[in-house]
Amino acid sequence: MRLLFDENISPALVHQLADLYPDSLHVRDVGLQSADDEAVWSYALENDLIIVSKDNDFHQRSFLYGHPPKVVWLRLGNCSTEHIEARLRARHTTLLAFFDDREGSFLVLG
Repeated sequence: MRLLFDENISPALVHQLADLYPDSLHVRDVGLQSADDEAVWSYALENDLIIVSKDNDFHQRSFLYGHPPKVVWLRLGNCSTEHIEARLRARHTTLLAFFDDREGSFLVLG
């Protein structure tokens, strides 16, 4: 399971979570730091990545288009990178199940 972190999430998480989510990327890693949602969506689709964002735009796209790609919407408000890391670590089993779910398009983590 590979994640693509949106620009509203710290790129440091790629390295901090590499033990659980190897080969994950941040939009900055692939030149999409200021790209529109469609470009990020297309990149995730073409590269078999799950989009992780704090923005509900991808959540809305998943309603319109379904998956792939899948979307993890972090509804954590204004919080630290450490808090996001802790949440993604604590919910690793949930994310694995989401990845394997053939029908689920998005997952909300609060």
